[in-house]
Amino acid sequence: MKSLVFSLSVVFAAVVFGATPKYVFLFIGDGMSTPQRMVAEEFSRAIGEGTLAMNALPFQATTRTCSADSLVTDSAAAATAIACGEKTNNHYSGVDPEGKPVYSCAVAAQEAGKKVGIVSTVTITHATPAGFYAHRKSRGDLYGIALDLANSGFDYFAGGGLDNRFDDKTHSEYCGNAYDYAAQKGYRIVKTRDEFLALQPSDGKILTRFRDGALDNAIDITEVKDPSLDELVAKAIEMLDNEKGFFLMAEGGRVDWAGHANDAATNLREVLALDKAVKVALAFQKKHPEETLVVVTGDHETGGLSMGFAGTGYAIFPERLSEQTMSVGTFESRVKKLFEKNPNLSFDEIKPLVSEAFGFKFKGPDVKNNDPMRLHSAEEKELRTAFEHDVAFHKSKVEENTKYDGEKRYLFGGACRIVMSHKCGLGWSSGAHTAMPVLTTAKGCCAEQFVGFIENTDIAKKIKAFYKK
Repeated sequence: MKSLVFSLSVVFAAVVFGATPKYVFLFIGDGMSTPQRMVAEEFSRAIGEGTLAMNALPFQATTRTCSADSLVTDSAAAATAIACGEKTNNHYSGVDPEGKPVYSCAVAAQEAGKKVGIVSTVTITHATPAGFYAHRKSRGDLYGIALDLANSGFDYFAGGGLDNRFDDKTHSEYCGNAYDYAAQKGYRIVKTRDEFLALQPSDGKILTRFRDGALDNAIDITEVKDPSLDELVAKAIEMLDNEKGFFLMAEGGRVDWAGHANDAATNLREVLALDKAVKVALAFQKKHPEETLVVVTGDHETGGLSMGFAGTGYAIFPERLSEQTMSVGTFESRVKKLFEKNPNLSFDEIKPLVSEAFGFKFKGPDVKNNDPMRLHSAEEKELRTAFEHDVAFHKSKVEENTKYDGEKRYLFGGACRIVMSHKCGLGWSSGAHTAMPVLTTAKGCCAEQFVGFIENTDIAKKIKAFYKK
């Protein structure tokens, strides 16, 4: 009862006295809608760890995600809407449909004297983080976006590195290495986890370069090399905290990539990693309850995930996803290496890796018929057919389609993840984005504004309003 009275008093103070948050945390699960949050929720409950922190936040809003030119948004347009408060065309970052720059709530916070941090588990020049600082008509202009990052003057960029593949000599602004440009603009380039953990607020503006790509999937981490998302957020708090406060956007970017792959086990672990980072912010909010706002949302849904599959009737078994020990991408890489060693690899020879990766059990004297991870005849036939297809493809030197949301030419990894999803009672309808709304949840100062049915642009508009002079 005391907690309820205190929460109501905070809401009353915010409404009556016009209180605005000194500290704002905005978490974005790329590709994360209600199904992704609920699969992770039910998994967490099934293994005895209870509800997700992001799902327990007291204020909720269903959030429409369409872009200016499509009901199905891409991440660039969605990020621009969430960050800047304006709809734009798919593939546009930080500009309106006519290509004119629009400015984000992060810039508004900076102009109000607050420190600003941008965090992502994928490249920091990817579509979602770029929406908060870049102004480009193509999300593919990665070099230009890297220049915009350096020119933003934001205080803290951490996570996957710049996508520095395109040091394009056609750019008139600069034609050298993007990291060198950032260093010239006053950024300290941090390359190791130890160096990162040792950072102090006096170290100035930070840009991490743990790698020139995304951080590893949470499910694939067997040896800690890079900071985790919760560590990136914890260090952000340490580096950004000051008398005027801060704005921090933190993205769980690999939720989306696992959704494109229809890889349920990898997907839910990315949601859990994001939730762990949310808990860091909530611990800070508990210390500063009247000054801190925590908002969690998604930019769109990816994969058309559904909780229910005809083969399991009215039941789902999310706990079975704990049997999977690596992402489908890592599994496919290991299969490819085996093919390279032995182009005539047999299905029997690949079985141990299948069991290691997915927890599947093949028929045998030691496997009970009612074991939920036992492969039935139809499932084993499905895997065998896909494997034999891939053996032929490898011998004919067919290259995989490298577009992450494109149709795959090699089928074995995909067949394994389909069987895995179905054993858990989960289904997928797409390898791309969908038009489903997402769930936005909030807690803290002004959190009561995030309720009802809202547009994704409303998130930016509400946050920008905090910084009006």
